[in-house]
Parts: sequence; C-alpha cells; structure tokens
Amino acid sequence: MISAAVRRMWDDDAASRKLGMELHEAVDGRARLTMTVTEDMVNGHGMCHGGYLFLLADSAFACACNSPGPVAVAAAADIVFVASAMTGDVLEAIATERVAFGRSGVYDVTLGRPRDGQVIAEFRGRSRTLRRE
Repeated sequence: MISAAVRRMWDDDAASRKLGMELHEAVDGRARLTMTVTEDMVNGHGMCHGGYLFLLADSAFACACNSPGPVAVAAAADIVFVASAMTGDVLEAIATERVAFGRSGVYDVTLGRPRDGQVIAEFRGRSRTLRRE
C-alpha cells in the first residue's frame, strides 16, 4: 500500500525514478524501496558509490516520513556503511518510524541485499514537518 501523499511526491521525484528505484510500500511511517546497482553507480574500486546508497536510503526515509502527511523534509541524516554492493546487486531499503513528536520524527533505514540477507548500510534520518501557511 502507498499513501496518497507519497504517491503524489513519488510521481514528481525524477531523481529517484531515473535511478531505477521502485516504490513498493509507503504507509503508516514505513516504506520499502528497491534499486539495482548499475555500472554507472560504481566507484573506482568497483563497488557501489556511497552517494547512491545514501540516496536510496534517503528516498525510503522521505517516503516513510511523508506517508502520514503533512509534508515532511529532512532535518539531518547519517549513514554507516557495513558491506559493499556490486554491479547487478538488487538493494532493498526498509524505512521505519522510530518516534514522532510534535513536528519532528526519527526514522531508521536498513539497506540490504535480499538475495543473501547481507546488510549493506544503516541510515538514521531526522524529519521536520513544514508549517501550513
């Protein structure tokens, strides 16, 4: 299931879609996205560039924190890289709301490789809902 708020946001998110990300779920503070690592995404060591991993996690975070509405944006985020991803790997990002309080929220995203269960990175994002004007 995908909330209407996320569907509208996703339809306008050219960056995520052009990288081949697929949105599978975004509802009730949760989201699940996948992306296949392409040859254009690897660094000089033949591994997926960390920026692409961050982007996948950030997109999952955005979908999770916007799933209940109103509009939420990132206030801060960090990532810990655990293992490498290579060309052809299908990656899955699962975002979960840890806590929401007032206009702020904290979300964890696990990036993994479903074929073998390997965790690739752990991401934590802090959100802030925008005030209605």
